[in-house]
Amino acid sequence: MKQQEPTHVTQQLQDVPAGGLTIVRNSPSGQEYVLLTGQFSAKTVGKGKIEAYHVFPGVDASYNLLSAAEITVHHAASSSVLELFYCRNGRVGWNMRGGTAVYLGSGDLTAHSSACCADSAMMFPLGYAEGISLSIDLPVLDANCPEILKESGLDLPTIQSTFCGEKPVAIPACPELEGIFAPLYSAPSFRRRAYLQLKIQELLLYLSDVEPEKHALTQYGSQQTELIKEIHRQLTEHLDQRFTIEALSKQYLINTSTLKEVFKTVYGLPIATYMKEYRMAQAMKLLRETRIPISEIADRVGYETQGKFSKAFKDVTQILPTEYRRTQDSNWND
Repeated sequence: MKQQEPTHVTQQLQDVPAGGLTIVRNSPSGQEYVLLTGQFSAKTVGKGKIEAYHVFPGVDASYNLLSAAEITVHHAASSSVLELFYCRNGRVGWNMRGGTAVYLGSGDLTAHSSACCADSAMMFPLGYAEGISLSIDLPVLDANCPEILKESGLDLPTIQSTFCGEKPVAIPACPELEGIFAPLYSAPSFRRRAYLQLKIQELLLYLSDVEPEKHALTQYGSQQTELIKEIHRQLTEHLDQRFTIEALSKQYLINTSTLKEVFKTVYGLPIATYMKEYRMAQAMKLLRETRIPISEIADRVGYETQGKFSKAFKDVTQILPTEYRRTQDSNWND
């Protein structure tokens, strides 16, 4: 739902041209090569900004701000390089090697080898995502391990065997992850690298205690998630029509419970809730940008009467459509 992209995302990317991906490298003198961005290329019809840091030998991090439906990604593949992505805002998904699809919402984390996602597409079901990527060459880090991690008994080969297998591990939002990543956004920019050094060590200690089989998001096949995207396309391109879950299930040959489960995994909300909010987002745009009568807007977004539309609009926005349009008109006049 691109209309709900946060204002700060739009503002921070306003100087990036469409189709552009700006990469800012922050490497200390003598360490200009950054593993993550040195081997990374991407194509998008949207835009994005990546601010990368070299943290330790073999360890790189980046702050990512992306406004797109999808970004095609290519980087080197290695079973010993651990890739992590923490989703701060929005939603992001991948179709990984082996036909596994992973989708993250706010606060979720994925961990996998770089071989899993070397040639893949990052997908943004809400049209944007904000998060932190980490790229850790585990053998290099093991040979240059910070003293405090050595003293803790951290076993990097075990972390590799746990998180760099055939399938990715997706860990749901929890207080521990929030405590690790929140300070990385509140820290002033000149202290980011120092905080990254501290917090990446904390994250590695946290991962060493995680049991993936007990703490993992449900994953689905990429064929299932692609089918859900087709269903989403049909629903959003024909807002004036109403499709029941049963009818969609028959049309796309998918079990109704699976349809509901996978839709929520990809888009973050139950299908009915999502479509109600999507309809209202489209209605808000029409109210702002056109003089189309409210009764016609109601029809365009799938409501039989203006009364039902007005009630649904207020349920979502806490304001009636007439008041919303009046507010927008006054803002323009000001």
